[in-house]
Amino acid sequence: MARAATTSDAFNAIAEPQRREILVLLRGGERPVTELARDLGMTQPQASKHLRVLREVGLVRVRGAGRQRLYGLDARGLRPVHEWVGGFEGFWNESFDRLDAYVQELRRTRQEGPHDGDDR
Repeated sequence: MARAATTSDAFNAIAEPQRREILVLLRGGERPVTELARDLGMTQPQASKHLRVLREVGLVRVRGAGRQRLYGLDARGLRPVHEWVGGFEGFWNESFDRLDAYVQELRRTRQEGPHDGDDR
């Protein structure tokens, strides 16, 4: 059985940690592959391979600048990831609400001072 493509969408593309690192570096602006490779401690062919995958799924764009090709982030490609993660917002809000209630209870307990458990 042929192996399924693993880089056909943004989810699969960013599953690779070094590709996420590339996206983080590109948040700061366009960069040539040589700089990306150097900063990531990889060879230029390795960096180019990751950039190709990121381009194919629309997360990175490239433009020529003289003799260089500059790669830049195209964050619009992250929209499906953002929308999917946003589906868990209710979970996080509920967790933060519980944490907030716990912290408020701790503050209230500290303001009241030590309690010996005997309310008579």
